[in-house]
Amino acid sequence: MSRLIDDLNALHASYVETINGAVADGDLGRAEELAAAYDRDAIVMIAEREGRTDQLPIRRPTTPDTPLRRLVARLAALRAA
Repeated sequence: MSRLIDDLNALHASYVETINGAVADGDLGRAEELAAAYDRDAIVMIAEREGRTDQLPIRRPTTPDTPLRRLVARLAALRAA
């Protein structure tokens, strides 16, 4: 079995590539959806690996502040300017 951190890094890299594609296409709504999906997928992966699925779903703020979401927000602001 691979290490959790390696799998999380691979998950993150794949989402970054997909989000960059959405941004390049000018689809910032899709980029935001993808950032939210990454948050959910990473949380589920961690919970499953740690045997803590009893704590799912984790309730988070409706728009948590994450690196991918901050990136999308900055890109949206630059496009709006």
